[in-house]
Amino acid sequence: MKTRKPRTLAARFAAALIAAPVAALPMVLAPPAAAAWIVYDPTNYAQNVLQAARALEQINNQITSLQNEAQMLINQARNLASLPHSSLQQLQQAVGRTQSLLSEAQNIAFDVQQIDQAFQQNYGNIDLSMSEQQLVTDARARWQNTVGGLQDAMRVQAGVVGNIETNRAQMSALVDQSQGATGALQATQAGNQLLALQAQQLTDLTAVVAANGRAQALTDAERAAAAEQGRIQRQRFLTPGTGYQPGNAQMFSNGN
Repeated sequence: MKTRKPRTLAARFAAALIAAPVAALPMVLAPPAAAAWIVYDPTNYAQNVLQAARALEQINNQITSLQNEAQMLINQARNLASLPHSSLQQLQQAVGRTQSLLSEAQNIAFDVQQIDQAFQQNYGNIDLSMSEQQLVTDARARWQNTVGGLQDAMRVQAGVVGNIETNRAQMSALVDQSQGATGALQATQAGNQLLALQAQQLTDLTAVVAANGRAQALTDAERAAAAEQGRIQRQRFLTPGTGYQPGNAQMFSNGN
């Protein structure tokens, strides 16, 4: 019994080694399991690409639309922007200086009632009963009015010439603002201020014409009054009077 047991173990071990390749052979030679294949559909792929292209085009169109709207808002903001420069104060000051010179007219102001009163008093019909002294006094008053009118005209002319430099500076500034305007409102406001500058220049021109016309009118009125006064004095000289009346004349005093 003891001698058969080792043989039995060895036989079993050998039988196991021989049987191992035979048992593993079916596992090596077995076919592989079925793999998962990817199916390519060209039509479906083309449709997907076309849809993606259309979606990208829509996105680009939306971006372009938003950019256009943003630019439109920027342009509207520029069109509504106000002009940062204003020449109103300078123009008003120039007009004020000219008005001040006109209001300082000597003797006869630019007033209808005063003119009527002065002409009635100094340039009206000369009374034959006036004394020589009164005639001389009235003639001197008329001469003073004429000289004052000429001086007033020259003062107005000087004031208008003084405004030229102010007008030149304002015109240059307004032209620069108009050329650099960022919107329609700024350009319009610059144009309106240029029109205001032209109106101020026309005001100065009107003042000069009025002052010169006043001086010329006073000169003509003085000439007319002087002619009338000369006629009155000539008439007095030619009117027969009492003539020469003799009297006593004493050459030396009683003491000599």
